[in-house]
Amino acid sequence: MLAQRWMWIAWPAFLVAGLLEVLVFAFVDPQDLHWFGQDLDLSRQAIYTLAFFAFWALAMVSSALSLLLGMSSEDVNR
Repeated sequence: MLAQRWMWIAWPAFLVAGLLEVLVFAFVDPQDLHWFGQDLDLSRQAIYTLAFFAFWALAMVSSALSLLLGMSSEDVNR
């Protein structure tokens, strides 16, 4: 059951992260990004990769909260 719940969280989050990646970088050039006023000394591919994993992590948190809110009180209090 735990593996199934992880897939309920990870798979939709993966799809959303991919969509966000496409939408964000259709309008933003990775070489124009700055971190605390400094240029990022990373390749475009590295920025794409880091952004994807950041988007995936945020989407996983969202999916996990949705799953938690959908659980019954008995399941939560186990």
